[in-house]
Amino acid sequence: MVDIADTSALLAWPAERVSSALAVPSQMAEVEKLSPERAMLYQAQGPEWATPSPQSLAEAKTAAAMTGDLPRLSPVDIELLALALEKQAVLHTDDYRIQNVATSAGIEWRSVTQSGISKGWDWELRCTGCRQRTPTVPDDSGSKNVSDCDVCGSPQELKRKRRR
Repeated sequence: MVDIADTSALLAWPAERVSSALAVPSQMAEVEKLSPERAMLYQAQGPEWATPSPQSLAEAKTAAAMTGDLPRLSPVDIELLALALEKQAVLHTDDYRIQNVATSAGIEWRSVTQSGISKGWDWELRCTGCRQRTPTVPDDSGSKNVSDCDVCGSPQELKRKRRR
């Protein structure tokens, strides 16, 4: 099985393990910012750098939109999810939002240093005044159309849906 390492894995794993993993080229900027020493190592011998196809990127964005996580995921996060979809690989991440989208999309994932999520979740808009709940509907850009409540006019906040 192919392993895909998100930035937390690139920073936590020993170099030998990273050298056998896949990563997206845009992660290099994150690694350079967080650990210049690791960045130098990965320039010499690092993971195999792979770029997902446009179709896989579109599938990853759709999966993230379905859970409501798209606005809070970075372009690097979307690329990692797309690569995992494309390669049918195990995604190693400590990011709960990535884990949530991966769970929803049927992508196998494993935590790097934390326990990870125990179950998936969805998001909703909740009025700060009357507590009216509204499902989230991302637009084409992935942003949420957060507006005032239709019932009382108070602002709405993005909250995790409560399970009943």
